[in-house]
Amino acid sequence: MFPRRALLSVSDKSGLLPFARFLAEQGVELLSTGGTARLLQTEGLAVTEVAEHTGQAEILEGRVKTLHPKIHGGLLGDRRKPEHVATMEAEGIAPIDLLVVNLYSFRQTLASGADFDTCVENIDIGGPAMLRAAAKNHASVAVVVDPNDYAAVQEALAGAEQQGGLGDGLRRKLARKAFAHTAAYDSDIARWLADKDQEDFPEEFSLAGKRLATLRYGENPHQGAAWYASGSRPEGLAAATLVQGKPLSYNNINDADAALNLVSEFREPAVAIIKHANPCGVAVGANLVEAYQQAYACDTTSAFGGIVAVNRQLDAKTAELITQIFTEVVVAPSVSDEAKDLFTAKKNLRLLITGDQTPASESSLIVKTLRGGFLLQNRDQSWADPDKIHCVTQRQASDSERADLEFAFRVAKHVKSNAIVLVKDGRTVGIGAGQMSRVDAARIATWKAGDEAQGCVLASDAFFPFADGIQMAIDAGAKAVIQPGGSMRDDEVIQAANEAGLAMLFTGMRHFNH
Repeated sequence: MFPRRALLSVSDKSGLLPFARFLAEQGVELLSTGGTARLLQTEGLAVTEVAEHTGQAEILEGRVKTLHPKIHGGLLGDRRKPEHVATMEAEGIAPIDLLVVNLYSFRQTLASGADFDTCVENIDIGGPAMLRAAAKNHASVAVVVDPNDYAAVQEALAGAEQQGGLGDGLRRKLARKAFAHTAAYDSDIARWLADKDQEDFPEEFSLAGKRLATLRYGENPHQGAAWYASGSRPEGLAAATLVQGKPLSYNNINDADAALNLVSEFREPAVAIIKHANPCGVAVGANLVEAYQQAYACDTTSAFGGIVAVNRQLDAKTAELITQIFTEVVVAPSVSDEAKDLFTAKKNLRLLITGDQTPASESSLIVKTLRGGFLLQNRDQSWADPDKIHCVTQRQASDSERADLEFAFRVAKHVKSNAIVLVKDGRTVGIGAGQMSRVDAARIATWKAGDEAQGCVLASDAFFPFADGIQMAIDAGAKAVIQPGGSMRDDEVIQAANEAGLAMLFTGMRHFNH
């Protein structure tokens, strides 16, 4: 059935005029409200104001304008049921066959820093009510919430194979999209109110996202995958621009996110090289060239095919070094023109520009899906209270050792548990990641470091349950250790450190990363 009457009321007016003009040319009666009606009238289109259609003027400063039986009856009346049709005729309710609505821009209002009352006024009520009504009655009504769907609707209406109507499949797809849109809209509002009440974990929690891309596959080729952005404003990789290279894969995105989070820990020029979501080399330096050279030297084998993230504008000299080995993705806040030119020779290298980004807040949430549910936790943005970081050994750490210890502990936050990180002069020299026992993590870290372990410092993401992990570091030549403390055998661990002349700091804060 070709629509006889359409109601158009949109916040996002992109693409609306040609679509509305097409409908008018097909003889569709146009109903509209407010700014949408004025825009269409200015363009010479015949439009009936909703207030004229219902016989009821807007009230309560526009809060009530479409909440009327002549609107909702026109959207909800099931044309397949004679009793519905009879009721509509008796009540003087004209059918509305096509609804084109998108909602007040609550996300944009929130992102602008508007005050509480302004945000409340930008909570759409009439729009979601109409969308849900039309979507429920999609057997009789087509609902369009996304301007990107105008072309498909127009093509279907003009198609001879549909005899000028919309097929069941398209109407159902549009209805599904409308319900998803209102769900995401409500989720944003609920999360905002929970934030205002400082309630991270409300009794009911909704997770909503906007699909950024459908990926070729997930972690493995037999798994499907897609990438979604959440929140009121883009951040992290969702705010990044892919300057060159093939579309990002699932594993690219996961690893690049880990790299970006790690390198964001540091204020001085820093480079992180990531492989399978774990760092294989991290360093700070006087400049990016120095930092990259030191990060790469940590594990030249694992760096092949890795992800590189930097926290400064990427310059040509650093770019030249990066291109000397196969690199999957480079992530940078900005890139010089000379560096971009160098990368063009590496067609498969993916270059992501993130812009300047502030660290995620501690109220930012991490979701881990489970069979039948999910876990929710605050992101680990914390750093131990400096007043609570204390030396527990007879030997005190020197200033240079303490700087390396703090660097190592920051890196350990981003290494899969159990994690051991060896550092010397602002650069990792050995990393043991994701082991079932801490002593095995220490064994791997010291093996990877080799002779570089002499004079290094060691960070552990959690306490040492026994002295054997410390002993392995002692045997490798470590001079200082930083760890949370809190083991039942802390005294044994401290004694082993004292006997070897190690300095050891306790932070009182664990950084498991599963």
